[in-house]
Amino acid sequence: MNISNYKNRIIDKKIDLYLKTFGAVLIEGPKWCGKTYAGLHASKSSLFLADPTGNFNNKNLALIDVKLSLDGEKPRLIDEWQEVPLVWDAIRGAVDSNPQKGQYIITGSTSVDKSKYIHSGTGRIARIRMRPMSLYESGKSSGTISVYDICLNKAPNILCKDVKLMDLIEYILVGGWPSVVDLDSSSGMLVAREYIKSVINEDIFKTDNIKRDSHKVELLFRSLARNESTTVSNTTLKKDVVARDYDDINLDSITDYLNLFNRLYLLENIPPYSSRIRSSIRVKQSEKRHFVDPSLPAALLSLTKDSLLGDLELLGFLFESLVLRDLLTYVDSFNGKLYHYQDYNGNEMDAVIELENGDWCGVEIKLGANRIDEAANNLVRINETIKEKGGKPAKSLMVICGLSNSAYTRPDGVYVVPITALKD
Repeated sequence: MNISNYKNRIIDKKIDLYLKTFGAVLIEGPKWCGKTYAGLHASKSSLFLADPTGNFNNKNLALIDVKLSLDGEKPRLIDEWQEVPLVWDAIRGAVDSNPQKGQYIITGSTSVDKSKYIHSGTGRIARIRMRPMSLYESGKSSGTISVYDICLNKAPNILCKDVKLMDLIEYILVGGWPSVVDLDSSSGMLVAREYIKSVINEDIFKTDNIKRDSHKVELLFRSLARNESTTVSNTTLKKDVVARDYDDINLDSITDYLNLFNRLYLLENIPPYSSRIRSSIRVKQSEKRHFVDPSLPAALLSLTKDSLLGDLELLGFLFESLVLRDLLTYVDSFNGKLYHYQDYNGNEMDAVIELENGDWCGVEIKLGANRIDEAANNLVRINETIKEKGGKPAKSLMVICGLSNSAYTRPDGVYVVPITALKD
């Protein structure tokens, strides 16, 4: 494979660090997000187990003698290892017998049933999660402001380039898939729709070789798309299917399909932020539903530029999805964690970034600059309430905006920044 046009990814530094620390590194994430290219970028030899050449000769050789797949200059990339799950145990054994660091890179777009291999790989094989490109990685963000600096209250006040609403809509519809980030929205939307078709008609079955009702899978996908970036329950998803698609799906199937979506890395739900604040406030424990890329819910709902312009509420949810996708990558780069906040008093924060030392930054996400005051006031009020209830106050507060041409700290201490100026 030719990687001469490889676009550097934020995860590259983490891969290098892990190769210096562990015997092997697993890069996992959804199909088409760039795992193979990132692995090739860091490796000196490679083996592609899903390569159909010679009637899948690579896979067949690995099945006959799995150790053959390990021969090659190190670090050696073994792509789509789930095709031959015994590769995992072979690598674990090789690392045990040779203390050298950075021997293997393995990639996978489907999590493997743990019964398919013997050992966990703890201490030998480290896991790294990869996602579709952030706006900074695809060149759509200037990267003049660091999320980490904002969390430390060290971000500067600067003017930023103007952002057009149609550009933001395009970023949502095209998504962060490396092969299409430079295409127009028509081509990008087509790729996202074909991605969904492939998942429904092929990938779901290949995950565990169990045939499922593809129509029901699509119904659940569409319901999740309508409820993107919300804390909707499985029961509510079932009711939504009945009300909007005039069909039905049982709760057991919903649970089964959601597990499959997670195994394919299509969902990355945002967990609740609660006990770490150490406040007496009762916090809700529901996860926020989140597709790994905003182009997927957009494709499931057959959205276009015009339809999103006609539904600003839905556009707001998908913009939040775009921001959360980017934040997950940025926050992961400095070993932070991303949460959302909801308490039983009706208070909500779209996101909470927690640093390794326990400090946290409250985040509100707003598409339009006309909502900045409302968002900032909400953050300040919640932070004050947490302090009054004996909780740990925020280190910083941030409003991430779509349509803003400057990054600055308000008199109330809340930092405002456009998504198109952020980096890790």
